[in-house]
Amino acid sequence: MTPTITAFERSPDGGQGLARDTRVRWAFEEVGQPYNVRLVSFSAMKEPAHKAVHPFGQIPTYEEGDLVLFESGAIVFHIAERHEGLLPTEANARARAITWMFAALNTVEPPILDRATTWISEQKEPWCEQRLRLVDDRIRSRLDDLSARLGNADWLDGEFSAGDLMMVSVLIRLRSSRILDEYPNLSAYVARGEGRPAYKRAFAAQLAINAGKPPA
Repeated sequence: MTPTITAFERSPDGGQGLARDTRVRWAFEEVGQPYNVRLVSFSAMKEPAHKAVHPFGQIPTYEEGDLVLFESGAIVFHIAERHEGLLPTEANARARAITWMFAALNTVEPPILDRATTWISEQKEPWCEQRLRLVDDRIRSRLDDLSARLGNADWLDGEFSAGDLMMVSVLIRLRSSRILDEYPNLSAYVARGEGRPAYKRAFAAQLAINAGKPPA
């Protein structure tokens, strides 16, 4: 049975790869598995039918027979567990790749999302500029450590894995802030991720929806 995922009918970023369904699309492309897409509007996301699939009324979701998943990290992990290409076969390397998935979502992403929320929702507040400086300092603290760990390597732990997929997806969110430009090795790391054929296919699929083309 071909899985079905949900995506924005119209993404807030206009299809530039920031919506979390891009991560799931990328994972499917990396492992060479087909998938279907069901588009949902912002209003439909809050309706009981969608909230029965995603309790918090967000995207993406994953449906395959009786299995229903939500949260992009959980979905990518499920895909990586079921298909070759995103997790190493050696047990310790596999465990480390999974650790990097958690690090991307639990350690690196929170201050980046905090910055986005501050900029979108609080930019008219008199204290916004000061708050942004504090948030940016938190982001740089995380990037300092990540940059030191990556060093001159292409990927976080040997070959490309689901850990890199999640980390690159998180770091892409920093593009508009220009903070990533301060870390040449991380900028190159993100560029390598975006340069992968699987990422390009995932990005093009999301962009096509926002250009008014039906999902393939």
